Amino acid sequence: MQDVLNATTLGSIYLLFALGMALVWGTIGILNFAHGATFMFAAFIGHLVTARVELPLLGVIAVAVLVGALISVLTQLLAFQPILKRAKNRHAAELRILIAGIGVAAIPLAIAQRQTRSTPFGLRSSYSPQVYEVFGLRITTTAIIIIVLGLVIGIGMTLWLRRSRHGLALRALGVDAETSAGMGVNRTTLAFGTMAVAGGLAGLAGALLTLQLGAIAPETGDQLIIKAFAIIVLGGLGSMAGTVIGAYVLAGAETLVLVMNWGTWVDAVSFGLIFLILLARPQGLLGRKEVRRT
Repeated sequence: MQDVLNATTLGSIYLLFALGMALVWGTIGILNFAHGATFMFAAFIGHLVTARVELPLLGVIAVAVLVGALISVLTQLLAFQPILKRAKNRHAAELRILIAGIGVAAIPLAIAQRQTRSTPFGLRSSYSPQVYEVFGLRITTTAIIIIVLGLVIGIGMTLWLRRSRHGLALRALGVDAETSAGMGVNRTTLAFGTMAVAGGLAGLAGALLTLQLGAIAPETGDQLIIKAFAIIVLGGLGSMAGTVIGAYVLAGAETLVLVMNWGTWVDAVSFGLIFLILLARPQGLLGRKEVRRT
């Protein structure tokens, strides 16, 4: 049971990270490979701030969320939006956006590596995690916060996209951007708002993972990008519920590999799941087949 609890905690971190990437990719059609760098740099700025001012838990999280949202919005403003304006069509812009995301990610990564000399960094806070033992299971207050936030935000975002006006507008953009624009949906405004939410989620995940582990490395965000990609493919592009399920399935699979003492195969699990899903069910567990009108 302790392994199940650990898998749930890990899955919640994966979920918080992957939700932002899935939201942006599934609605405004941007596969943002700078998402991992946003995750890392938000935690890094939190590290620099808390090195000078000791903050409570909410203060640390607020700094990371705000920095993540700001970085994501600036990425949209300075990189992705100009590409979309100059491209002949969205298909032509996709590869350029992908390359731009990789290029943007290199900047905060280089800054963090230079400042830390590629060593792990942590967050200083007045918050002190407590350890509880319930029915023989050990769990920290940080793990409880991670699990609760992961489930609440994951379920809340799923319901918001399905029932709210702005959520339905975003889903419409993901299905047919041109028709949605003709019906009055302001893609530019929604794109900036979506990027801000995604960046904030990345910052939240960065702060929580750093507090849970004690420290993260500048390269941690790059490692999570592949896992998020596997989660989105597993759950189905455009399905927030699928992303929720995919995050916990991946975390459970990785935990099982570790329990069986096959630690060197952990990273291969992500690629293996992508490969199997693409072969057996290309649209993902909860995704829908694409319909093309001719």
